[in-house]
Amino acid sequence: MSRSCIACCVLLICGVLAFPGFALGTESESETNSEKDLSPTQRTWKTVEEMSAEELAQVQLEGDTPRHAQVPYLPAEAYPFVPPYTAEEMGYRAMEFTPRTRWSSVVANSWASIAPQGVLLNPGTSITFVNYASETSGVGKVLSAAPGAEVYRSLSQAIAPPAAEGGQWLAIRYRTDKEHITKEERFAYSSSIRRVRHQASPRRQSNFPNMALTPDDAWGRAAWEFSWRLLGTDILYQTVRFPNTRPTMILRNGETGQSRTVQTASIKLMGEVFPHYTLDGGVECYVVEAVARPEWLPDYYMPRLLYWLEKSSFFPLRGEQYGQDGELDHVEVRLAEFFNPGRKELGYGTLLLSHWDLRTDIMSYMVNDSHKIMDWKPEEATVFFSPDFMRRQWHLDTSIKTQAAVSHPDEYFMRPAVEADKFPHERPINLPPDMAARIQAQNAAGRLVFDGA
Repeated sequence: MSRSCIACCVLLICGVLAFPGFALGTESESETNSEKDLSPTQRTWKTVEEMSAEELAQVQLEGDTPRHAQVPYLPAEAYPFVPPYTAEEMGYRAMEFTPRTRWSSVVANSWASIAPQGVLLNPGTSITFVNYASETSGVGKVLSAAPGAEVYRSLSQAIAPPAAEGGQWLAIRYRTDKEHITKEERFAYSSSIRRVRHQASPRRQSNFPNMALTPDDAWGRAAWEFSWRLLGTDILYQTVRFPNTRPTMILRNGETGQSRTVQTASIKLMGEVFPHYTLDGGVECYVVEAVARPEWLPDYYMPRLLYWLEKSSFFPLRGEQYGQDGELDHVEVRLAEFFNPGRKELGYGTLLLSHWDLRTDIMSYMVNDSHKIMDWKPEEATVFFSPDFMRRQWHLDTSIKTQAAVSHPDEYFMRPAVEADKFPHERPINLPPDMAARIQAQNAAGRLVFDGA
Protein backbone atom coordinates (compact mmCIF):
# COMPACT_ATOMS: atom_id res chain seq x y z
CA MET A 1 0.00 0.00 0.00
CA SER A 2 1.33 3.42 -0.91
CA ARG A 3 2.10 6.10 1.66
CA SER A 4 -0.79 8.19 0.36
CA CYS A 5 -3.25 5.29 0.64
CA ILE A 6 -2.19 4.61 4.20
CA ALA A 7 -2.64 8.26 5.06
CA CYS A 8 -6.13 8.35 3.54
CA CYS A 9 -7.19 5.23 5.47
CA VAL A 10 -5.96 6.68 8.73
CA LEU A 11 -7.69 10.01 8.14
CA LEU A 12 -10.91 8.27 7.11
CA ILE A 13 -10.96 6.55 10.48
CA CYS A 14 -10.23 9.72 12.46
CA GLY A 15 -13.12 11.54 10.79
CA VAL A 16 -14.71 9.73 12.95
CA LEU A 17 -19.62 -3.45 16.46
CA ALA A 18 -25.61 -12.45 15.70
CA PHE A 19 -24.57 -15.41 16.49
CA PRO A 20 -26.73 -18.41 17.24
CA GLY A 21 -25.40 -21.00 19.61
CA PHE A 22 -24.08 -20.72 23.13
CA ALA A 23 -26.19 -18.60 25.50
CA LEU A 24 -24.20 -16.55 27.96
CA GLY A 25 -24.84 -17.76 31.49
CA THR A 26 -25.48 -16.06 34.77
CA GLU A 27 -23.41 -13.27 36.25
CA SER A 28 -21.31 -15.71 38.23
CA GLU A 29 -20.38 -17.54 35.04
CA SER A 30 -19.66 -14.51 32.88
CA GLU A 31 -18.09 -11.94 35.22
CA THR A 32 -15.06 -12.01 37.43
CA ASN A 33 -14.94 -11.08 41.07
CA SER A 34 -13.14 -7.86 40.11
CA GLU A 35 -16.13 -6.86 37.95
CA LYS A 36 -18.64 -7.59 40.67
CA ASP A 37 -16.61 -5.73 43.28
CA LEU A 38 -17.28 -2.50 41.37
CA SER A 39 -21.01 -2.67 42.08
CA PRO A 40 -23.17 -3.73 44.99
CA THR A 41 -24.43 -7.28 45.14
CA GLN A 42 -28.09 -6.23 44.98
CA ARG A 43 -29.90 -5.79 41.70
CA THR A 44 -29.32 -2.34 40.15
CA TRP A 45 -31.92 -2.26 37.38
CA LYS A 46 -35.69 -1.74 37.43
CA THR A 47 -38.35 -2.08 34.77
CA VAL A 48 -40.88 0.72 34.28
CA GLU A 49 -43.37 -1.31 36.34
CA GLU A 50 -40.89 -1.36 39.23
CA MET A 51 -40.05 2.35 39.22
CA SER A 52 -41.10 4.39 42.24
CA ALA A 53 -43.76 7.10 42.16
CA GLU A 54 -41.02 9.69 42.52
CA GLU A 55 -39.17 8.29 39.50
CA LEU A 56 -42.34 8.04 37.42
CA ALA A 57 -43.09 11.70 38.12
CA GLN A 58 -40.00 12.61 36.07
CA VAL A 59 -41.06 10.70 32.94
CA GLN A 60 -44.01 10.61 30.58
CA LEU A 61 -44.86 7.13 29.35
CA GLU A 62 -47.52 8.03 26.77
CA GLY A 63 -46.32 7.41 23.25
CA ASP A 64 -48.55 9.93 21.43
CA THR A 65 -47.22 13.37 22.30
CA PRO A 66 -47.95 16.74 20.64
CA ARG A 67 -45.97 17.40 17.47
CA HIS A 68 -44.22 20.51 16.19
CA ALA A 69 -46.53 22.65 14.05
CA GLN A 70 -44.05 23.17 11.19
CA VAL A 71 -41.87 20.04 11.54
CA PRO A 72 -44.20 17.15 12.43
CA TYR A 73 -41.42 14.65 13.11
CA LEU A 74 -40.20 16.80 16.04
CA PRO A 75 -41.82 17.08 19.48
CA ALA A 76 -43.92 20.18 20.08
CA GLU A 77 -42.15 21.05 23.33
CA ALA A 78 -39.22 23.41 22.92
CA TYR A 79 -35.76 21.89 23.26
CA PRO A 80 -34.09 21.09 25.70
CA PHE A 81 -37.43 20.10 27.28
CA VAL A 82 -38.46 19.96 30.94
CA PRO A 83 -39.71 17.08 33.11
CA PRO A 84 -41.62 14.92 32.73
CA TYR A 85 -39.52 13.62 29.82
CA THR A 86 -40.74 11.24 27.15
CA ALA A 87 -38.34 8.57 25.90
CA GLU A 88 -38.27 10.44 22.58
CA GLU A 89 -37.17 13.64 24.31
CA MET A 90 -34.42 11.67 26.06
CA GLY A 91 -33.24 10.55 22.63
CA TYR A 92 -33.04 14.13 21.41
CA ARG A 93 -31.09 15.16 24.51
CA ALA A 94 -28.64 12.30 23.88
CA MET A 95 -27.91 13.77 20.43
CA GLU A 96 -25.83 16.43 22.20
CA PHE A 97 -23.11 13.89 22.91
CA THR A 98 -21.62 12.71 19.65
CA PRO A 99 -17.88 11.85 19.68
CA ARG A 100 -17.31 15.36 18.31
CA THR A 101 -18.25 18.12 20.71
CA ARG A 102 -21.28 20.33 20.05
CA TRP A 103 -19.14 23.48 20.33
CA SER A 104 -16.04 24.86 18.63
CA SER A 105 -12.97 23.15 20.01
CA VAL A 106 -9.64 21.49 19.38
CA VAL A 107 -8.78 18.02 20.65
CA ALA A 108 -6.05 15.40 20.27
CA ASN A 109 -7.60 12.14 19.05
CA SER A 110 -5.91 8.76 19.46
CA TRP A 111 -7.46 5.57 18.18
CA ALA A 112 -6.80 1.96 17.25
CA SER A 113 -8.55 -1.36 16.80
CA ILE A 114 -7.54 -4.84 17.89
CA ALA A 115 -8.24 -8.25 16.41
CA PRO A 116 -8.83 -11.41 18.46
CA GLN A 117 -5.29 -12.50 17.56
CA GLY A 118 -3.84 -9.50 19.41
CA VAL A 119 -2.91 -7.45 16.34
CA LEU A 120 -3.29 -3.67 16.61
CA LEU A 121 -5.11 -2.32 13.57
CA ASN A 122 -4.97 1.23 12.19
CA PRO A 123 -3.40 2.98 15.20
CA GLY A 124 -3.18 6.72 14.79
CA THR A 125 -3.31 10.18 16.31
CA SER A 126 -4.59 13.46 14.94
CA ILE A 127 -5.28 16.99 16.06
CA THR A 128 -8.88 17.85 15.23
CA PHE A 129 -10.26 21.39 15.03
CA VAL A 130 -14.04 21.90 15.03
CA ASN A 131 -15.89 25.08 14.12
CA TYR A 132 -19.59 25.72 14.66
CA ALA A 133 -21.32 28.84 13.47
CA SER A 134 -23.08 30.46 16.43
CA GLU A 135 -26.46 29.59 14.93
CA THR A 136 -25.71 25.83 14.81
CA SER A 137 -23.92 25.03 18.08
CA GLY A 138 -25.96 22.65 20.22
CA VAL A 139 -28.80 20.35 19.24
CA GLY A 140 -31.49 22.97 19.79
CA LYS A 141 -30.06 25.16 17.04
CA VAL A 142 -29.50 22.13 14.78
CA LEU A 143 -33.18 21.22 15.10
CA SER A 144 -34.21 24.70 14.05
CA ALA A 145 -31.83 24.77 11.07
CA ALA A 146 -33.16 24.16 7.59
CA PRO A 147 -32.56 20.63 6.25
CA GLY A 148 -29.42 20.69 4.13
CA ALA A 149 -27.91 23.55 6.12
CA GLU A 150 -24.30 23.29 7.24
CA VAL A 151 -23.86 22.46 10.94
CA TYR A 152 -20.08 22.47 11.48
CA ARG A 153 -16.69 21.90 9.89
CA SER A 154 -13.87 19.85 11.33
CA LEU A 155 -10.26 19.81 10.18
CA SER A 156 -8.07 16.87 11.24
CA GLN A 157 -4.29 16.94 10.91
CA ALA A 158 -2.55 13.58 11.28
CA ILE A 159 0.55 13.31 13.45
CA ALA A 160 0.85 9.50 13.70
CA PRO A 161 1.70 6.97 12.39
CA PRO A 162 4.66 8.32 10.39
CA ALA A 163 3.15 7.19 7.09
CA ALA A 164 0.12 9.41 7.68
CA GLU A 165 1.87 12.46 9.11
CA GLY A 166 1.12 15.54 7.07
CA GLY A 167 -2.18 14.20 5.82
CA GLN A 168 -5.32 16.23 6.50
CA TRP A 169 -9.05 15.71 6.39
CA LEU A 170 -11.85 18.27 6.21
CA ALA A 171 -15.42 17.23 7.02
CA ILE A 172 -18.50 19.40 6.52
CA ARG A 173 -21.55 18.24 8.48
CA TYR A 174 -25.14 18.93 7.36
CA ARG A 175 -28.61 18.92 8.87
CA THR A 176 -30.54 16.00 7.33
CA ASP A 177 -34.09 14.87 6.70
CA LYS A 178 -35.74 12.49 4.22
CA GLU A 179 -34.84 14.65 1.20
CA HIS A 180 -31.45 15.90 2.40
CA ILE A 181 -29.68 12.64 3.27
CA THR A 182 -26.00 13.63 2.97
CA LYS A 183 -24.57 13.77 6.48
CA GLU A 184 -21.01 14.79 5.63
CA GLU A 185 -19.00 16.07 2.74
CA ARG A 186 -15.31 15.20 2.88
CA PHE A 187 -12.04 16.42 1.44
CA ALA A 188 -8.68 14.69 1.96
CA TYR A 189 -5.15 16.00 1.46
CA SER A 190 -2.13 13.75 1.03
CA SER A 191 1.33 15.30 1.40
CA SER A 192 2.81 12.66 -0.91
CA ILE A 193 0.76 13.77 -3.91
CA ARG A 194 0.16 17.35 -2.70
CA ARG A 195 -3.41 17.28 -3.83
CA VAL A 196 -6.84 17.75 -2.23
CA ARG A 197 -9.41 15.20 -3.26
CA HIS A 198 -13.17 15.38 -2.80
CA GLN A 199 -14.15 12.07 -1.24
CA ALA A 200 -17.32 10.10 -1.77
CA SER A 201 -19.38 10.04 1.39
CA PRO A 202 -19.08 6.60 3.04
CA ARG A 203 -22.17 4.46 3.46
CA ARG A 204 -23.57 5.08 6.92
CA GLN A 205 -24.15 1.35 7.53
CA SER A 206 -20.75 -0.01 6.44
CA ASN A 207 -17.92 -0.49 8.91
CA PHE A 208 -14.76 1.57 8.49
CA PRO A 209 -11.90 -0.70 7.32
CA ASN A 210 -10.58 -2.83 10.18
CA MET A 211 -12.77 -0.96 12.65
CA ALA A 212 -15.66 -1.98 14.90
CA LEU A 213 -17.82 1.02 14.00
CA THR A 214 -19.75 2.56 11.14
CA PRO A 215 -20.16 6.21 10.12
CA ASP A 216 -23.46 6.25 12.03
CA ASP A 217 -21.56 5.21 15.18
CA ALA A 218 -18.89 7.85 14.58
CA TRP A 219 -21.16 10.75 13.64
CA GLY A 220 -24.24 10.00 15.76
CA ARG A 221 -27.81 9.20 14.77
CA ALA A 222 -30.81 11.48 14.35
CA ALA A 223 -33.44 10.86 17.03
CA TRP A 224 -36.32 11.49 14.60
CA GLU A 225 -35.36 8.38 12.62
CA PHE A 226 -36.34 6.13 15.54
CA SER A 227 -39.31 5.28 17.75
CA TRP A 228 -38.49 5.52 21.45
CA ARG A 229 -39.59 3.58 24.54
CA LEU A 230 -38.50 3.69 28.17
CA LEU A 231 -37.46 0.26 29.49
CA GLY A 232 -36.61 1.33 33.04
CA THR A 233 -33.63 2.51 35.06
CA ASP A 234 -30.23 1.16 36.00
CA ILE A 235 -27.15 2.18 37.98
CA LEU A 236 -23.81 1.84 36.18
CA TYR A 237 -20.51 1.41 37.99
CA GLN A 238 -18.29 0.56 35.04
CA THR A 239 -18.25 1.20 31.31
CA VAL A 240 -14.79 1.25 29.68
CA ARG A 241 -12.71 -1.53 31.24
CA PHE A 242 -8.97 -0.95 31.64
CA PRO A 243 -6.74 -4.03 31.83
CA ASN A 244 -4.57 -4.71 34.87
CA THR A 245 -1.58 -4.26 32.55
CA ARG A 246 -2.35 -0.53 32.28
CA PRO A 247 -2.62 0.78 35.85
CA THR A 248 -1.99 4.40 34.80
CA MET A 249 -2.42 6.67 31.80
CA ILE A 250 -1.43 10.24 31.01
CA LEU A 251 -4.14 12.80 30.28
CA ARG A 252 -3.64 16.43 29.33
CA ASN A 253 -5.79 19.46 30.09
CA GLY A 254 -5.92 21.45 26.87
CA GLU A 255 -7.02 24.63 28.64
CA THR A 256 -4.05 24.76 31.04
CA GLY A 257 -1.52 22.70 29.09
CA GLN A 258 -0.86 20.52 32.15
CA SER A 259 -0.46 16.76 31.90
CA ARG A 260 -1.15 14.40 34.75
CA THR A 261 -0.73 10.71 35.41
CA VAL A 262 -3.98 9.14 36.58
CA GLN A 263 -4.73 5.75 38.06
CA THR A 264 -7.01 4.06 35.56
CA ALA A 265 -8.96 2.39 38.37
CA SER A 266 -9.84 5.84 39.74
CA ILE A 267 -11.27 7.30 36.50
CA LYS A 268 -14.95 8.02 37.11
CA LEU A 269 -17.71 7.49 34.57
CA MET A 270 -18.80 11.16 34.43
CA GLY A 271 -15.55 12.84 35.54
CA GLU A 272 -14.44 14.25 38.85
CA VAL A 273 -16.90 17.13 39.25
CA PHE A 274 -20.13 15.29 38.42
CA PRO A 275 -22.53 16.08 41.33
CA HIS A 276 -24.96 13.16 41.03
CA TYR A 277 -22.95 10.04 41.91
CA THR A 278 -24.74 7.66 44.25
CA LEU A 279 -23.24 7.14 47.70
CA ASP A 280 -21.36 4.10 46.42
CA GLY A 281 -20.10 5.84 43.28
CA GLY A 282 -22.66 4.69 40.71
CA VAL A 283 -24.39 6.69 37.98
CA GLU A 284 -28.17 6.51 37.69
CA CYS A 285 -29.39 6.02 34.13
CA TYR A 286 -32.57 5.78 32.14
CA VAL A 287 -32.55 2.75 29.83
CA VAL A 288 -34.34 3.46 26.56
CA GLU A 289 -35.03 1.56 23.38
CA ALA A 290 -34.80 3.10 19.89
CA VAL A 291 -36.35 1.18 16.98
CA ALA A 292 -35.62 2.28 13.42
CA ARG A 293 -38.70 3.79 11.77
CA PRO A 294 -39.23 2.08 8.38
CA GLU A 295 -40.35 5.30 6.71
CA TRP A 296 -36.96 6.81 7.62
CA LEU A 297 -34.62 3.80 7.73
CA PRO A 298 -36.01 0.91 5.69
CA ASP A 299 -34.04 -2.31 6.24
CA TYR A 300 -31.68 -0.57 8.64
CA TYR A 301 -28.71 -2.76 9.53
CA MET A 302 -29.23 -2.33 13.30
CA PRO A 303 -33.01 -1.92 13.66
CA ARG A 304 -33.01 -1.90 17.48
CA LEU A 305 -30.77 0.08 19.83
CA LEU A 306 -30.62 0.35 23.63
CA TYR A 307 -29.06 3.27 25.49
CA TRP A 308 -28.11 3.86 29.10
CA LEU A 309 -28.57 7.65 29.50
CA GLU A 310 -27.33 9.47 32.61
CA LYS A 311 -30.44 10.93 34.24
CA SER A 312 -29.53 14.62 34.46
CA SER A 313 -27.58 15.25 31.23
CA PHE A 314 -28.76 12.23 29.19
CA PHE A 315 -25.15 11.45 28.28
CA PRO A 316 -25.05 7.94 26.74
CA LEU A 317 -22.69 5.85 28.86
CA ARG A 318 -23.56 2.53 27.21
CA GLY A 319 -25.17 1.55 23.93
CA GLU A 320 -26.19 -1.80 22.50
CA GLN A 321 -27.16 -2.62 18.92
CA TYR A 322 -29.31 -5.57 17.90
CA GLY A 323 -29.21 -6.91 14.36
CA GLN A 324 -32.01 -7.86 12.03
CA ASP A 325 -32.17 -11.31 13.64
CA GLY A 326 -32.76 -9.68 17.03
CA GLU A 327 -29.39 -10.73 18.50
CA LEU A 328 -26.87 -8.47 20.24
CA ASP A 329 -24.29 -7.43 17.64
CA HIS A 330 -22.46 -4.42 19.05
CA VAL A 331 -21.65 -2.72 22.36
CA GLU A 332 -20.35 0.82 22.84
CA VAL A 333 -19.24 2.19 26.21
CA ARG A 334 -17.97 5.65 27.15
CA LEU A 335 -16.32 7.76 29.81
CA ALA A 336 -17.37 11.42 30.03
CA GLU A 337 -15.60 14.60 31.08
CA PHE A 338 -17.02 18.03 31.93
CA PHE A 339 -15.25 19.92 29.15
CA ASN A 340 -17.46 23.01 28.85
CA PRO A 341 -18.90 24.30 32.17
CA GLY A 342 -20.52 27.23 30.37
CA ARG A 343 -23.07 24.83 28.87
CA LYS A 344 -23.99 23.37 32.29
CA GLU A 345 -25.27 19.78 32.01
CA LEU A 346 -24.83 19.93 28.22
CA GLY A 347 -21.10 20.61 28.64
CA TYR A 348 -20.10 16.97 29.00
CA GLY A 349 -18.08 15.40 26.22
CA THR A 350 -16.69 11.99 25.38
CA LEU A 351 -13.27 11.44 26.96
CA LEU A 352 -12.92 7.81 25.91
CA LEU A 353 -15.11 5.41 24.00
CA SER A 354 -14.77 1.73 23.14
CA HIS A 355 -16.68 -0.19 20.47
CA TRP A 356 -17.01 -4.00 20.35
CA ASP A 357 -18.27 -5.76 17.21
CA LEU A 358 -19.48 -9.17 18.36
CA ARG A 359 -19.66 -10.55 14.82
CA THR A 360 -15.89 -10.25 14.31
CA ASP A 361 -14.72 -9.72 17.91
CA ILE A 362 -12.87 -6.63 16.72
CA MET A 363 -12.72 -3.72 19.16
CA SER A 364 -12.00 -0.04 18.48
CA TYR A 365 -11.30 2.82 20.85
CA MET A 366 -10.86 6.58 20.68
CA VAL A 367 -9.53 9.02 23.28
CA ASN A 368 -10.36 12.74 23.12
CA ASP A 369 -7.43 14.24 25.02
CA SER A 370 -6.16 17.80 25.47
CA HIS A 371 -9.59 19.34 24.85
CA LYS A 372 -9.66 23.11 24.45
CA ILE A 373 -12.63 25.40 23.78
CA MET A 374 -12.08 27.61 20.73
CA ASP A 375 -13.66 30.86 19.60
CA TRP A 376 -12.76 31.16 15.95
CA LYS A 377 -12.96 34.59 14.42
CA PRO A 378 -15.02 34.69 11.21
CA GLU A 379 -11.97 35.42 9.10
CA GLU A 380 -10.08 32.52 10.71
CA ALA A 381 -12.93 30.10 10.08
CA THR A 382 -13.15 31.18 6.45
CA VAL A 383 -9.45 30.52 5.86
CA PHE A 384 -8.73 27.49 8.04
CA PHE A 385 -11.82 25.34 7.39
CA SER A 386 -11.58 25.19 3.62
CA PRO A 387 -10.15 22.59 1.24
CA ASP A 388 -7.59 25.06 -0.10
CA PHE A 389 -6.09 25.61 3.36
CA MET A 390 -4.94 21.98 3.61
CA ARG A 391 -2.46 22.46 0.77
CA ARG A 392 -0.47 24.89 2.94
CA GLN A 393 0.28 22.16 5.52
CA TRP A 394 0.08 24.59 8.39
CA HIS A 395 -0.59 23.13 11.82
CA LEU A 396 -3.00 25.42 13.61
CA ASP A 397 -1.92 24.62 17.19
CA THR A 398 1.26 22.64 17.73
CA SER A 399 0.87 22.84 21.53
CA ILE A 400 -1.96 20.28 21.50
CA LYS A 401 -0.45 16.90 22.36
CA THR A 402 -1.44 13.55 23.81
CA GLN A 403 0.21 10.55 25.41
CA ALA A 404 -3.04 8.62 25.94
CA ALA A 405 -2.72 6.18 23.04
CA VAL A 406 -2.54 2.41 23.56
CA SER A 407 1.03 1.57 22.62
CA HIS A 408 0.95 -2.25 22.90
CA PRO A 409 -1.73 -4.96 22.48
CA ASP A 410 -1.27 -6.09 26.08
CA GLU A 411 -2.49 -2.67 27.27
CA TYR A 412 -5.66 -2.67 25.14
CA PHE A 413 -9.05 -2.20 26.76
CA MET A 414 -11.06 -5.26 27.74
CA ARG A 415 -14.35 -6.19 26.14
CA PRO A 416 -17.27 -4.40 27.81
CA ALA A 417 -19.15 -6.40 30.42
CA VAL A 418 -22.17 -8.16 28.89
CA GLU A 419 -24.27 -8.07 32.09
CA ALA A 420 -26.72 -10.62 30.74
CA ASP A 421 -28.80 -10.58 33.92
CA LYS A 422 -30.16 -7.06 33.23
CA PHE A 423 -33.54 -6.73 31.48
CA PRO A 424 -33.42 -10.38 30.32
CA HIS A 425 -36.74 -10.17 28.46
CA GLU A 426 -35.51 -7.17 26.46
CA ARG A 427 -31.94 -8.26 25.76
CA PRO A 428 -31.52 -11.55 23.86
CA ILE A 429 -27.83 -12.41 24.23
CA ASN A 430 -26.55 -15.53 22.48
CA LEU A 431 -22.83 -16.02 21.95
CA PRO A 432 -20.98 -18.89 20.30
CA PRO A 433 -18.71 -21.07 22.45
CA ASP A 434 -15.47 -19.52 21.16
CA MET A 435 -16.65 -16.01 22.03
CA ALA A 436 -17.81 -17.10 25.48
CA ALA A 437 -14.42 -18.74 26.04
CA ARG A 438 -12.58 -15.53 25.15
CA ILE A 439 -14.77 -13.53 27.54
CA GLN A 440 -14.19 -15.97 30.38
CA ALA A 441 -10.44 -16.01 29.70
CA GLN A 442 -10.12 -12.21 29.73
CA ASN A 443 -12.21 -11.89 32.89
CA ALA A 444 -10.07 -14.45 34.68
CA ALA A 445 -6.83 -12.78 33.56
CA GLY A 446 -7.97 -9.15 34.03
CA ARG A 447 -6.78 -8.34 30.49
CA LEU A 448 -7.34 -9.52 26.95
CA VAL A 449 -6.24 -13.07 26.19
CA PHE A 450 -5.54 -13.50 22.52
CA ASP A 451 -6.22 -16.46 20.25
CA GLY A 452 -3.26 -18.83 20.26
CA ALA A 453 -1.80 -17.32 23.45
